[in-house]
Amino acid sequence: MTRVRLLVPLAAVAAIAAGCGSSKKSSSNTGTNSASTPAQTKPKPKPKPKPAAGGVPAVANAKDLTHKPKIAKPTGSPPTSLIKKDLVVGHGPAIKPGQLATVQYVGVSWSTGQEFDASWNRGQPFQFPVGQQQVITGWDQGVPGMKVGGRRELVIPPDQGYGPQGSPPAIAPNETLVFVVDLKRIG
Repeated sequence: MTRVRLLVPLAAVAAIAAGCGSSKKSSSNTGTNSASTPAQTKPKPKPKPKPAAGGVPAVANAKDLTHKPKIAKPTGSPPTSLIKKDLVVGHGPAIKPGQLATVQYVGVSWSTGQEFDASWNRGQPFQFPVGQQQVITGWDQGVPGMKVGGRRELVIPPDQGYGPQGSPPAIAPNETLVFVVDLKRIG
């Protein structure tokens, strides 16, 4: 009988101790334990967005095909591959390699934002056979797919432009080029 009396108080103490243990376990799971609070209750700060390397410069009056487009000065690092961005999608069939393109264009240097050439300034569109290596590679690869009445922005890395030799004095060696090209006619 003495044995039974001892077991009852021991069982009660064990139950209380077990309850306390689960209380601690419960509090550490809910994030109230001071050791786990910073990692569980404070979210990590989001990194600030960096300017996209290889972004496409803004174009003023991008939709107005009756006026010469104005390309904003590029920012950030220049891209390392050709970027094509349709500002206005034209109509009809798309131009293909081997066809004659009649275009209006303006070009600026990435590093300076300075215009180096524009057919608009001469008052006369420029013609070239697409994909026939009569123009820089960036044009041969960037113009196909355009439709008449379309305006496309091309960002052309040096290896698809004028490369390490540049085209002095207007285009420096290894210059990334930005063009806005309007397709006026095919053929």
